[in-house]
Amino acid sequence: MARQHATPLLISPDGISVESLRPLTLGLGGHEFSEAAIQALIQEFPNCLPIAEIDPLFIDPVPICTELNTPAGPIDNFMVTASGLPVLVECKLWRNPEGRREVVGQILDYAKELSRWTSSDLQREVSRRLRRDGNTVLELVRSAGHEIDEIGFNDALTTNLRRGRFLLLIVGDGIREGVEAISEYLQTHAGLHFTLGLVEMPIHAAADGSRVIAPRVLAKTVLIGREVVAVPDGFVLVDAGQAGSEPDDDLDGETSSRRDFMQELVAGLVLDDPDQPRPRVSPKGWLSLYMPAPKSSCWVSVLDKRTPHPRVGCRLTSNVGTMGEAAISRIVDDWSELKQQLGGNPELIEQSPGRFVIEELLTIDRKASDQEKERALQWLQARVREFVAVFRPRIRDAVEELAEI
Repeated sequence: MARQHATPLLISPDGISVESLRPLTLGLGGHEFSEAAIQALIQEFPNCLPIAEIDPLFIDPVPICTELNTPAGPIDNFMVTASGLPVLVECKLWRNPEGRREVVGQILDYAKELSRWTSSDLQREVSRRLRRDGNTVLELVRSAGHEIDEIGFNDALTTNLRRGRFLLLIVGDGIREGVEAISEYLQTHAGLHFTLGLVEMPIHAAADGSRVIAPRVLAKTVLIGREVVAVPDGFVLVDAGQAGSEPDDDLDGETSSRRDFMQELVAGLVLDDPDQPRPRVSPKGWLSLYMPAPKSSCWVSVLDKRTPHPRVGCRLTSNVGTMGEAAISRIVDDWSELKQQLGGNPELIEQSPGRFVIEELLTIDRKASDQEKERALQWLQARVREFVAVFRPRIRDAVEELAEI
């Protein structure tokens, strides 16, 4: 059953007067409340955001400005806590699936750009936006009643910016579909330390013109953290939690070639499911399309194998001991039907008792002509499209069934 908001009632202290509050129609068609109006509301009343329910570390942020300019575009609302923790807010009136995907990608791009800044960069851009001289950020935080040391605050702000330690909030009028797809974007920015929350903010009006706001958290992430450690020369550090998410056949000198190939593939990739995020090629040239399983524990890997002989392909796989692994195990009970719907020549592989992957590979000749490369690209684009179309709804349904058990 879809989420629904019933009409709130305003009851007088004596219990005699009862008033039904009128929901404000939002968006271009409603003409009562726009994205700009939500920005202004948050700027004036930041406590309307349910930050304590998302990440208590960011409680009581000070509004700094709206439309803060970055190389990725203007941030709707920028705030900062007295401890130097930045809060980024993107306001969105949801109209279509494409809009949902774009706004999530946008706020993550803002965070990525800010992670290159220092407190001096932030001070400069805020001063430009507000047309004020001096350390405007510090002055605004102090004017909000916080007694802070300038050097300590600036150092903390720079550290949090560089580490990507942000609270990212997407505030909308009705994020009703595709919430699980939204969380999948986090995998492409896992180097940052952000927390992300999706907030629905219905607004109702009383007869006297006052407004009632009843925000609620629709989804939030668990903080993606990365510890900073010293690694001796000649050694590398592997995150065990991510070790299984990428192929293990990387060869020196092949990274650039693999990355170029994957970027060409993504450029021409067509996906039928509007909630499937567009994938991004990792720095090492790996490509994954995450399925709707908790903690992105199930995905379709796009393979570009170099040993023992060149092959490309797709693989539905998962992290060990997760809901994603259980979901795959559940859907392969109908393997004959799945195989027929996938077409081609997919193979069901049982890697260990109860743990399955589904894989399809095409042997190619990398030293052959451009026509051979184009053949491989077209085949792989078609198979990725089919893998996502067949597996995504089944993984989603299996996860929902497993959650009810």
